[in-house]
Amino acid sequence: MTQPTPIRRSRLRVLDAFCCIGGAARGYQDLGWHVTGVDIKAQPDYCGDAFHQGDAVEFIREHGHEFDFIHASPPCQGEGAPTKGTNAARNARTGRRHPRLIAPTRAALDMVGRPYVIENVAGSEVRKDLRLCGEQFSLAVLMHRYFELGNWTTPQPVHPAHRGRVRGWRHGQYFDGPYVAAYGKGGGKATAQEIREAKGIGWSHDHLALREALPPAYTRWIGTAFLTRTEEAAA
Repeated sequence: MTQPTPIRRSRLRVLDAFCCIGGAARGYQDLGWHVTGVDIKAQPDYCGDAFHQGDAVEFIREHGHEFDFIHASPPCQGEGAPTKGTNAARNARTGRRHPRLIAPTRAALDMVGRPYVIENVAGSEVRKDLRLCGEQFSLAVLMHRYFELGNWTTPQPVHPAHRGRVRGWRHGQYFDGPYVAAYGKGGGKATAQEIREAKGIGWSHDHLALREALPPAYTRWIGTAFLTRTEEAAA
């Protein structure tokens, strides 16, 4: 997919909330922006320019006004269809619970008033202002993700047809294809190295973190679109 042509490359200050290893951060860094990550867990592989360990929602409330743009990726484990449907009874029986942080994250972002994006999976409560897929960037992973845009907008890019299947086993049958399964383990799922190559993430070998990380191409596109729309509005 063709990138929107940026009109300028300002060194914006970006807050990367729920940052994990920084898949989102690297895309913004590729535009020359300064990125500060915050996560409840220590993230030794984080690739951003600065990192704070702590509650991301509280950090947005207290420091969000210090940034030009905020990216938030609240945990998605409690948002997907399996958790809400297929696995709901089992989770209730075992007492397993996942945090639901989209609403409090949105409230904190709206309070701060900065331009923002909230990223999450299909079935989540994010407003579906934008959908991105690895095929739009010729990646070897599909990874459909949805983005709610706050205090700015951009048109939805074309979603090209997929070139084939995701490689791996399905119901006892093996399928080949141009995409790797960057989730779970076994059954032909992607190795850490395969995910690194498929997503364009070369700074971590943590299999779980790699599975959860956004491909930097997604946020490189978002950041470029934001600059373009900002300059158009100013003109």
